[in-house]
Amino acid sequence: QVQLVESGGGLVQPGGSLRLSCAASGSIFSINAMGWYRQAPGKQRELVAAITSGGSTNYADSVKGRFTISRDNAKNTVYLQMNSLKPEDTAVYYCNADLRSYPHGPPGSYWGQGTQVTVSS
Repeated sequence: QVQLVESGGGLVQPGGSLRLSCAASGSIFSINAMGWYRQAPGKQRELVAAITSGGSTNYADSVKGRFTISRDNAKNTVYLQMNSLKPEDTAVYYCNADLRSYPHGPPGSYWGQGTQVTVSS
């Protein structure tokens, strides 16, 4: 069993900052990519940022220069530092991890429960 637990969401004014955290626990042998997705009301879930075990990163164009993804491999934790937040960043943010639960086992994709980020004055 694998669990991803997110924290750090909340209400912030435009131009403000938030830091999201996501810790993976349970039957984990290795984690490849970890990432953050978001889903706004009435819209599809979209990739915000992703990071590989080696530290390579990928960002949505809409957040480049404002958001920074990082990870602590020893803690199986991924972070998303969000600066210069805009009202259009309002969404539920989900953590995702691609991992193996045991050596040579099949890769699986796991999701957190989501954390609400609201940017409003």
